Amino acid sequence: MPVKVTKRFVMLGMGSFGTALTRKLAGNGCQVIGVDSRRDRLEAVKNEIHDCVIGDATEREVLENLPLRDASAVFISLGETISRSLLATLHVKELGARQVIVKGVTKEHGKILEHLGADRVVFPEEEVARQLADKMTWPNVLDFLPIDPEYSVAEVAMPGSLSGKSLAEANLRSTIGVHVMGIKDVLSGRLDMFPDGKRMLLEDQVLLVVGRAEELQALRDLP
Repeated sequence: MPVKVTKRFVMLGMGSFGTALTRKLAGNGCQVIGVDSRRDRLEAVKNEIHDCVIGDATEREVLENLPLRDASAVFISLGETISRSLLATLHVKELGARQVIVKGVTKEHGKILEHLGADRVVFPEEEVARQLADKMTWPNVLDFLPIDPEYSVAEVAMPGSLSGKSLAEANLRSTIGVHVMGIKDVLSGRLDMFPDGKRMLLEDQVLLVVGRAEELQALRDLP
């Protein structure tokens, strides 16, 4: 039988964000090496992750002893001290890390990280705030995923005005502009991808659609 390949990650910095992300990755079956200069932070997760390394993540000597080249990604979350994450990013890129994802502090910090070669800069508080605001503003939007500057994929609860119509009769592509990629039955959890025009729309369904912001807004506003 083929051996199951487990993704491996290195987490530099085990503060609140680093620890939460580490635990989620480990819970997903991934191998995670946690690195922090504070022993107590590593003690809290030592039974949940693959390995713990006590050391300063900005020191090249510490990083040289980590399997950075073999990791699917290296995460850097070193608190609010901008210089530390910049230095760690520089080192791990020079040491051959394939993908580097860094927690940003400010937009300017993010720009410098990108110039140093960070593949992605995340702002956790900003992302959570945006998601929460969207969910509170549009309670019928169950999930939302931007896929480029113009288009996003969203799961939208079936508007009552569409219930009882066929997909062709609703004609959402022409009237609103959104493309229906799937219809999900809430009770069974069954997802029908790329349904034909004969598919009937019912109240206990969710639409999986792709469209521009204004088009998704028009769908959300349907009674």
